Amino acid sequence: MGRYETVIGLEVHAQLATASKLFCSCSNHFGDEPNANVCAVCSGMPGVLPVLNAKAVDYACMMAMAIDCTINERSIFARKNYFYPDLPKGYQISQFETPLAEHGRVLITMNGQQKTIGVTRIHLEDDAGKNIHSQTENVSRVDLNRSGTPLIEIVSDPDLRSAEEAVAYLKELRAILIYLGICDGNMEEGSFRCDANVSLRPLGQAEFGTRAELKNMNSFRHVLRAIEYEVSRQADLLDDGEKVVQETRLYDADKGVTASMRGKEEAHDYRYFPDPDLPPILVTGDKLAALRAGLPELPRAKRERFERDCGIPAQDALVLTQEKELADYFEATLAAGAEPKKAANWIMTELLRELNQAGLAPAAANMTPKKLAALIKLIDSGAISGKIAKQIFPDLFASGDEPEIYVKAKGLAQISDTSALEAAIDAVLAESPSEVAAYKGGKTKLMGFFVGQIMKRTKGQANPGLVNELLAKKLG
Repeated sequence: MGRYETVIGLEVHAQLATASKLFCSCSNHFGDEPNANVCAVCSGMPGVLPVLNAKAVDYACMMAMAIDCTINERSIFARKNYFYPDLPKGYQISQFETPLAEHGRVLITMNGQQKTIGVTRIHLEDDAGKNIHSQTENVSRVDLNRSGTPLIEIVSDPDLRSAEEAVAYLKELRAILIYLGICDGNMEEGSFRCDANVSLRPLGQAEFGTRAELKNMNSFRHVLRAIEYEVSRQADLLDDGEKVVQETRLYDADKGVTASMRGKEEAHDYRYFPDPDLPPILVTGDKLAALRAGLPELPRAKRERFERDCGIPAQDALVLTQEKELADYFEATLAAGAEPKKAANWIMTELLRELNQAGLAPAAANMTPKKLAALIKLIDSGAISGKIAKQIFPDLFASGDEPEIYVKAKGLAQISDTSALEAAIDAVLAESPSEVAAYKGGKTKLMGFFVGQIMKRTKGQANPGLVNELLAKKLG
């Protein structure tokens, strides 16, 4: 592997969250009964005329501006010809020679270092339908609900050099799309999916190697593993003096391997030509100015603000902003009075653990930002210890109880009464004469032992700072 450089380019398809499809008024809603959202246009009936969804163009322009693309004033739709059961027209409406936008860039962070990944183009296209294969019935069916769904295809330059960089780039793209509100980013449902072009070349060689295109990757983990396997496969071929074949390969998640699907098509295989039924897309300067004025704060700007204004580390800011809902939760927790670093720590550890286990989004959690801030305030005031707070967090997350009420009901308030603590300390010291003698003889590390015994006696409710202070006086 050390003899080769990995070269990766990604083609990302993002389904735009418009109410209707790209060229007709059919619903663009996921999960409806098969073939419920189909009309003469998206089912490819002869003689019908497509009408462009203007909102889809707006969304595509927003993404283009977000990643610094040059938006062409005039772009053209083309027919991409191929035959497949889920493509009733016999062609896909896409863009070829003149796309909507070109020459963008995406910044990713790897090991604390920033890297710029070039974006070749963004173009609009309609989606195909979906083939559904049933092994038990030994039949195949076609669902055309997805046929005509508006997509943008985002094509990167071959600037990625590892599977980890590819995943970082995908996560950044997905976050931008979600922050813009133009795509839900659901990889399992197929509204955010990618194909990876992977090749190797000897170190120092300028010319690219022969690439294989990888498909069927519906999670970041699958993308990572598929690319890693493909890199290893191609390296083994080259080491053995064999040639890499240009082809399309499918990733088998169960086996963790890629398998040949078909020979890789070139542009001429699709016989592109301008679509005669659709006029060029014309984007005016006034339209772009209006769209730009409405752009929200994007992930990178939010990360930089969190670092600058909240004083949290770059890696923490990256975690908190990867999902818009999590960033919103963090900001709502701060608005409820929590200190930024403490809020960040609780969200990234306790909250994320419970969310992942429950399969919930932050907005659906019973532990609201206001309640998390209240829990942090209980710790800050000395009402409970951090240890107790962590112990009760799962219950609070599940129940949605107000932290202060829960603590009182369970009798968990931290013991800060000096006389009560002195009684517990005296009892522990009386039970541990040899340890007391050893401590006074110079084994000061036994302080931890005494504190532990006192916390055990008080069921973890003793104020640890006050315990240490009183112990030090008692032990001289």
